[in-house]
Amino acid sequence: MNNVHLAVQFFLQIAVILLACRIVGAIAARFGQPQVVAEMITGVMLGPSLFGELAPQMQQWLFPWDSTQMTRDTSCYLFPASQLGLALYMFIVGMEFRVDIVRKRLKSSVAVSLAGMITPFLLGAGLAWVFFHYTDLFPEKTSITEAMLFLGASMCITAFPMLARIIHFKGLAGTTMGTVAIGAGAIDDAMAWILLAVVLASFDGNAASSLYNIGGAVGYVTVTFVLIRPVLAWAAGLMIKDGKLTDAGLVIGIAMMSLGAWFTDKIGLHAVFGAFIMGAAMPRGIMVRDLMAKIQPLAVALLLPLFFTYSGLNTKIGLINTWFLWGMCAAVLAAAVIGKWAACTLAARATGIAKKDAMGIGILMNARGLMELIIINIGLQRGIISEGLFATLVIMAVITTLMASPIFEYFVGSGNHKAEPHDEDALPAAM
Repeated sequence: MNNVHLAVQFFLQIAVILLACRIVGAIAARFGQPQVVAEMITGVMLGPSLFGELAPQMQQWLFPWDSTQMTRDTSCYLFPASQLGLALYMFIVGMEFRVDIVRKRLKSSVAVSLAGMITPFLLGAGLAWVFFHYTDLFPEKTSITEAMLFLGASMCITAFPMLARIIHFKGLAGTTMGTVAIGAGAIDDAMAWILLAVVLASFDGNAASSLYNIGGAVGYVTVTFVLIRPVLAWAAGLMIKDGKLTDAGLVIGIAMMSLGAWFTDKIGLHAVFGAFIMGAAMPRGIMVRDLMAKIQPLAVALLLPLFFTYSGLNTKIGLINTWFLWGMCAAVLAAAVIGKWAACTLAARATGIAKKDAMGIGILMNARGLMELIIINIGLQRGIISEGLFATLVIMAVITTLMASPIFEYFVGSGNHKAEPHDEDALPAAM
């Protein structure tokens, strides 16, 4: 396909994706599911798992796909577009992040994060030991150490972007529950990516690579908050005219987000973390208000559905085709729920958070979403896991995400959750 054909195909795909997301979203809303969950389901439905099964020729015509990447196909443009949408959204999440509550609730955030990492990691590593010795779910070239580290890291992950959108949908932004969950989720995912970097470095026989990833992440956070944040705070006044952010200010904000996403991708972590940290460093007030107002509609309504569709096109639920694999899936699901929901709830309660809020935090942390799919796709592409284990982990990611909203409603409810008072680092009340 040449550039003209790709562009024509892209416009048709955008129309199909957006309309399908809205139709599924209207149905999902009847069952208490937020739009983000509908978009995740739609992405899988448009891929080989449903559309490809019902009408394989039409699905291939609409979404031409070459898994070998030897020809120019849908992935040539859908992947970068989807990554842009994800990075822009995480930039918004960073700008909404309440640093003042994190400081006040640092003990709870760290405790929940540690519980949400250690418990599922140990359970995942234990399952990996069983799978390695008694099944063929890991390829022969994967060592027992790599298998245990990878599955442990996969079980640690929390759907950070998904978590952020559910919190926004439930009106929890700025509350203790929402911010502790976001803070713990951010730490969880960062540590999971570091563990993944260690596994990949071990798989490549290059231990220095993991140190490069960890050091780069620490350096990026330090430079962003110690150097870039004060400079942006000083320059914010120059980018505001008549009480509004100028076009130059919008460009600078997006450029800084892009640089952050580029750097964290370059050092082996995901672009979402660079975008999130840069968003957290943006000067509060008019600059953040107008950046969010200008970026959010495009990112949420157009680009994020492309991200979910791209991930869905890589997902093959049909690989779960034996009772044995379904049994393994049930074991993985049980370990995932116990490791996240129970452990995070108990950790939150142990640090003084009210029972209802602690339960809500545990439920929110249990959602894996497509961050899980990103990690396991990497594992599959690198040959660390088999297609059978990949499909098992996909099922776990989908179920834990789908169960988040209805279980949250059952145990916590959708009543008004009181936000904590703002201080000098918080967003203005108008935000």
